[in-house]
Amino acid sequence: MTDMNESDLVPGERRELTMSYHDGRTRRVLVVDHEVPYPDGKLIVSRTDTAGVITHANQAFVDMSGYERDELIGENHCILRHPDMPAAAFKDLWDTVGRGEKWQGYVKNLRKDGAHYWVFATAIPNVRDGRVVGYTSVRRKPSRSKVNECIALYARMRAEELK
Repeated sequence: MTDMNESDLVPGERRELTMSYHDGRTRRVLVVDHEVPYPDGKLIVSRTDTAGVITHANQAFVDMSGYERDELIGENHCILRHPDMPAAAFKDLWDTVGRGEKWQGYVKNLRKDGAHYWVFATAIPNVRDGRVVGYTSVRRKPSRSKVNECIALYARMRAEELK
């Protein structure tokens, strides 16, 4: 996973942070306070292996992420992790799918250009011959009222994490 580039950013004031990931890697991320609205009538679909490495990305995923398909395939899904998202949300996701259950939640994703977009995500374990071989995630447009609730909730959760 490579650091973000200033040349990719949308105009606006940016924050520069270093993100630490579950596997010990770090990455410089550049965040611009700009929300890209989720398009009506689109579903973002991706598949990953059991380690979270992207194996499939539909065109809506490519379009919303701002990455090219070949930049997504083979990359860990956490490339989209926005620093405003609390770690507890992802722990819950991995704990849930690790039990073989479906997970749903609201997620703020970071685009290649530093902007963000909100989704209502459903992650489902892909089971073959009785064992989990990967995950499918389907994202759809969230309601604005739920996004607003999550903005406040996630800000409180992140503040607690940073104490």
